[in-house]
Amino acid sequence: MAIEFNLPTNITLLRIALIPLLTVVFYLPWQYANVACTLIFIVAGITDWLDGYLARKMNMETPFGAFLDPVADKLMVAMVLVLLVQQQGSPGLAIPAAVIIGREITIASLREWMAEIGQRATVNVSQLAKWKTAFQMVSIGLLLYRDDLFGIPVNSLGYGLLYIAALLTLWSMVNYLKAALIAIAKT
Repeated sequence: MAIEFNLPTNITLLRIALIPLLTVVFYLPWQYANVACTLIFIVAGITDWLDGYLARKMNMETPFGAFLDPVADKLMVAMVLVLLVQQQGSPGLAIPAAVIIGREITIASLREWMAEIGQRATVNVSQLAKWKTAFQMVSIGLLLYRDDLFGIPVNSLGYGLLYIAALLTLWSMVNYLKAALIAIAKT
């Protein structure tokens, strides 16, 4: 089967290309590096929405695109969380980051295994996982920006939302694991 590179897939590839760009900008000794990183992260978030929207709207959904989209998301989130933990160096950030990254690895592996046994639909993306992603993306954006804005403690708010994302992460993981165990028991 040939890999099809269409507009939505190319947008997903752009999101992956933004990862090294964000990483380089993150380490630049420039007073606005945090603003630039936040903007790059926002652009990546827009491409995440846009590639899926275009794939559905233009009837360009492909197996490769369906594979690549969540990989791009997980790469971006994991990389940025690692950068943030390295920069801020606190257990208060490392713990929810580890929970989020660990869950992503676990669920990706679970989906692969469930596909192998013909039960992939058992672990399709849930509404809870979409909420988790929303909290996760907003919190990461705030943590990247990190400076207070109009008296709002942006970094502290980012921490709080990251903890909510981590709790939703655990909750959705438990739900996926339960659904998988039920499906396995029926086979």
